[in-house]
Amino acid sequence: MKRSTTLTIGFLFLLSLGVIVLLANQLKTDKSLMQEGSPAATEEKSGEIAYNPPSIDDVPEGPMGDAILRGRELINDTSNAIREKASSVEDGENLVNQLSCTSCHAGDGLDQDTSSLVGVAAVYPQYNERADKVLTLEDRINGCMVRSMNGQPFEEDDEDLNAMVAYLTYISEGIPMGAELKWLGKNDMKDVPIPDVENGERVFQQSCVACHASDGSGTGPNTGPALWGDGSFNDGAGMARMSKNAGFIKNNMPLGQPNSLTDQEAADLAAFILSQDRPEWKGHDKDWPKGNRPTDVMTKELRDQVKDGTIDWEKVLGKDK
Repeated sequence: MKRSTTLTIGFLFLLSLGVIVLLANQLKTDKSLMQEGSPAATEEKSGEIAYNPPSIDDVPEGPMGDAILRGRELINDTSNAIREKASSVEDGENLVNQLSCTSCHAGDGLDQDTSSLVGVAAVYPQYNERADKVLTLEDRINGCMVRSMNGQPFEEDDEDLNAMVAYLTYISEGIPMGAELKWLGKNDMKDVPIPDVENGERVFQQSCVACHASDGSGTGPNTGPALWGDGSFNDGAGMARMSKNAGFIKNNMPLGQPNSLTDQEAADLAAFILSQDRPEWKGHDKDWPKGNRPTDVMTKELRDQVKDGTIDWEKVLGKDK
């Protein structure tokens, strides 16, 4: 009787141990599946970070969700979203130009192929050579506000600044800090051909006026942003550099036909666009304080040289070295 009882207890112990092992394996499998289906599971088998931004439909309810959605509105319709809060039309125009963040960062910053903003919250703070200091995400947003948006910076802890940070942080969910993201920094033509400005004007009138208007004033910040004039970016913006502008054109234009232009056509267009009048950045002398200033920033001096035919494109594009 005692031996039978001992055998029974032993059997039950082994059975229980087997059940525990099965449950542990099932838990491990379930956890793995949960990770694969969550935004935090962003690493592909190749070791690269996968492009997997969370859905806007999954924004949490409450104050944080409200901030994220306001940030999305500011990214998508920057000019109107900011100007509508101004006390007067004139004040609104001083706060921001006619562009929006999505004039460059398409689809609320979610378009992988057009200057995506996904993951940008994970790469800041970041050292910036132009400013010679480490910039926070807030600093970088304000840099765009005063250069690309030719307006005023947000004050510290401004609710709209916080909202933009909240949105950019949300769409960067699951991406490790400091990760190398293959979709960032794509719009840079390393070797810009010597441009033909007259041909750039011809290509512009043939292929670009439907969206950007014949005078470059545009048809809307998201349908065809202003490329020059008072409503466009100033000459301190990154887009005012030949390498950045030509790279953006090559990779993204015309709309729906990326990479359909040659490097030469993209360079010709960039030279034509950047030779037109635009707002002047007053801080050129403070940029790149440690040297290494790029030569392809199309300042008023260079725009005037284009107009009077004295510009040395070899020097501008660094081909004279």
